[in-house]
Amino acid sequence: MLTACNKEEGTSGTTGRELQHIIMSEVMGRLVIQQCLSASLKLPGADGKDPEHVDIGRGMVVFVCFLDKASEETVEKLTKHIINIRLCEDDSGRRVSICDIQGDILIIPQATLGGKLKGKAMQYHMNVDKTLGEALYHRLCQGVRTAIEAVSSGNVKCGVYGARQILSTDTNGPYTHIVEV
Repeated sequence: MLTACNKEEGTSGTTGRELQHIIMSEVMGRLVIQQCLSASLKLPGADGKDPEHVDIGRGMVVFVCFLDKASEETVEKLTKHIINIRLCEDDSGRRVSICDIQGDILIIPQATLGGKLKGKAMQYHMNVDKTLGEALYHRLCQGVRTAIEAVSSGNVKCGVYGARQILSTDTNGPYTHIVEV
């Protein structure tokens, strides 16, 4: 547990900036989850083909970023959070999980969630290596898809890692949450 800097804890001389880096470096994955009535993601066309659209109905849009030290364990934790978090509303207005409403999920890779402001510019030094990030992203998409298919009729759609994509969404909020593991 991090405490205020003092000599007894052996942290004398630690600056606020260093302490912030220590706290941030403990975060290995970050989600931004937004409820939606519908969403559409325009994916870049491969090999000169027309762009493809990925659409979902009522459910959640999940932006994900993997930070330094992310692992398969991070993917498992994020998967459980996505499936079990009670952010959706049932017909009576009660907060329930995405599985309870048989809702859809759109997972979008969002490396910019790992950014840190330095002066007037953003830096992304804490993001995971691109190759590992892509592997973890695909593992997350597959894990969420498998979990949803086991208990729900909802669909899981995924964006393209490392590509610019255009998102259109209709929300019943705004109702957005940040989850870190």
